[in-house]
Amino acid sequence: MSFRKPSSIKDFLTHLGVLLGAFVLIVIIVFYIWLPISTNHGETITVPDIQGMTVNELDDFLGKRNLRFEPTADSSYSADYPPLAVLRQVPAPNTKVKENRKIYVTLNAESPPKVRMPKVEDLSLKSAMMVLRSYDLKLGDVRYVPDVFFGVVHEARMNGRVVLEGERIEKGSVIDLVAGDGYGNTIFQAPNLIGLEQEEAEVAIIGSGLKIGKIEISDKSLAGFGAVDSLGNDKMEYRNIAPGTVQNQYPRPEKRVQIGDPIDIWIYKPDSISNTSTILDNQ
Repeated sequence: MSFRKPSSIKDFLTHLGVLLGAFVLIVIIVFYIWLPISTNHGETITVPDIQGMTVNELDDFLGKRNLRFEPTADSSYSADYPPLAVLRQVPAPNTKVKENRKIYVTLNAESPPKVRMPKVEDLSLKSAMMVLRSYDLKLGDVRYVPDVFFGVVHEARMNGRVVLEGERIEKGSVIDLVAGDGYGNTIFQAPNLIGLEQEEAEVAIIGSGLKIGKIEISDKSLAGFGAVDSLGNDKMEYRNIAPGTVQNQYPRPEKRVQIGDPIDIWIYKPDSISNTSTILDNQ
């Protein structure tokens, strides 16, 4: 087939129009008919969430969905997932992709890497918890010991033993903390007030950092005093006391109290019933 040489501008424009039309037709056929057919245009697959699945499960799971996977060179570790489980994936879940698309996965390490135990002593509980989390360590139990500063960490323990700063331990290890209770040495045995005069007892209560509680009148002259028998065993001896002295108290001398607790006392007054308080009662 040969083209006649255009003899005029009109013929030239006619030929040019034919060529442009043919070009447009080819473009339409290639990009809107042939390519969509050959690439399954419009047929996409939603990427499933495979986080937490192990390598052994991926082949069958993704194969049924016309997808593939490939582990990345880097790996990470999380104690919340089994070894060789998927920690991250690209593309992300719910992304639309073509069939046979490769999903890149970051796998959990087969064995926990080791880290050096961070310093947590002298930190607050909140700060110590943040430090442990940043090292991929888990907080276990918190035990409190006497200390005037509440929540200040005294030591870290793992499996019942002290863990030293800088010691190499596995990521994901459970760390127990020992912290202050905020009371310090404020828990002690109640003072022995039996047999003391009322004012002496009140001074002893206030001087111990305790409060004067109820003051009751008793008509009993016998009071129990702690003693030790010949075998070294504790026993109670009962003896007569003078009027105006403490016949009983609560809590008893052997009981443990803490600063600010009230102490109730019973005063032996056989002849009269008087609830007149002393100047120390209101302190």
